[in-house]
Amino acid sequence: MSSDTIGPLISPAALRGSIRSGEYSGLSGGLARGFVQCNVVILPERYAAEFLAFCQLNPKPCPLLAMGTPGDPTLPTLGDDIDIRSDVSAYRVFENGVPTEEVADIAHLWRSDFVTFALGCSFSFEEALEDAGLDVRHNSLGLTNPMFTTNIETVAAGPFRGEMVVTMRPFTPAGAIRAIQITSRYPGVHGAPVHFGDPAAIGITDLTEVEFGGDAVPIHDGEVPVFWACGVTPQVALANANLPICITHKPAHMLVTDKRNAELAIL
Repeated sequence: MSSDTIGPLISPAALRGSIRSGEYSGLSGGLARGFVQCNVVILPERYAAEFLAFCQLNPKPCPLLAMGTPGDPTLPTLGDDIDIRSDVSAYRVFENGVPTEEVADIAHLWRSDFVTFALGCSFSFEEALEDAGLDVRHNSLGLTNPMFTTNIETVAAGPFRGEMVVTMRPFTPAGAIRAIQITSRYPGVHGAPVHFGDPAAIGITDLTEVEFGGDAVPIHDGEVPVFWACGVTPQVALANANLPICITHKPAHMLVTDKRNAELAIL
């Protein structure tokens, strides 16, 4: 498949096939519109129960959509042909809490005790915001959503702990109210915002100093910043846990599933 055929209307299976073959290694945002994209965490089985507890205690930043079984790279509830070893366009490898490399495939790293967690992603609710006529600024500018570490502490579970990471989208006050209403219907992909207004109230001193590969976006006169819990939060917890090895997606390079965003909406 040529890279110029990859766009909003590509099917999830075709996109995964292009990623698996090495033909596509870019960002996943805006692709396979209408389908759920997931944050990914892969870690040894001995830590899986505690990480599961971390997700359950912190459902806003870590909304769990699927959990694999040890050594099994498939996630059948999210797609019939998913192979987590090859179907994410970029992976981040952590060793002893430190990111050591980014790779396009993890087959050479796969172990019989690895357990996969798939967590909801804000790309799902962004489609609903755009369908309602709201401007999702980073998307309209072709940028990656801005991410920031806050002073909001997650609830610890075993070795997993740390501050919540958030994404930011600016809206007018009326737009912010509408965005809150819409995203409240999607608890499986972070749900309603955790804060809006003064970023200093959650420990963010400068909205131009973004983290995790995100991009700064302009905030126009009359707009307020609105902050949602982010699925990069587990990467902070994983770094703090200091595990011998674990693997995540590279931020903004998600697992694209066969599950439809509409299935996650609470009517």
